[in-house]
Amino acid sequence: MMSRTLIIGYGNVDRADDGVALEVVNALRRRQGREALGEENTGMEELGAEVDSAFLSQLTPDLMEILCGYDRVVFVDAHVCEGFDDLHCEPVTPEYTPSIITHHLTPGMLLALIKALYQREIVGLIVSIRGHDFDFHRGLSRETGAHVQPAVAYILQWLNGGKAAAR
Repeated sequence: MMSRTLIIGYGNVDRADDGVALEVVNALRRRQGREALGEENTGMEELGAEVDSAFLSQLTPDLMEILCGYDRVVFVDAHVCEGFDDLHCEPVTPEYTPSIITHHLTPGMLLALIKALYQREIVGLIVSIRGHDFDFHRGLSRETGAHVQPAVAYILQWLNGGKAAAR
């Protein structure tokens, strides 16, 4: 049985660096010989490959049923965490972390819910790039954009079973 992976980028392309995940997802899609995602296509309509990819504005509970069809998931987003490297990559552990915004989930919470409700364990990875500019405009800052290709390389190595060290 083939192992399936879903790469989910999430963020807001109208908030500058918060849209970095779309750049990473589209770079990966181009490497696969697939069309880049645009305004009208999240990628959710064309799932079914060994490695699928999508870009969403946020993680929501309706993703649980979809994720049950996968063995691995890579979450890609922007971060502003002081203790993290500019390119922060680490396994996602299923963990219950309640949110004050009920329609928004963290990657760990999403995996915890899948484990509890579907008795399904999915291997998760977070790839997060430091954002520097979150003003209302499109396009990445130079600092954030510089980490798109290293993030793509990390994900590709991880997908191929490489021993890329988490940061």
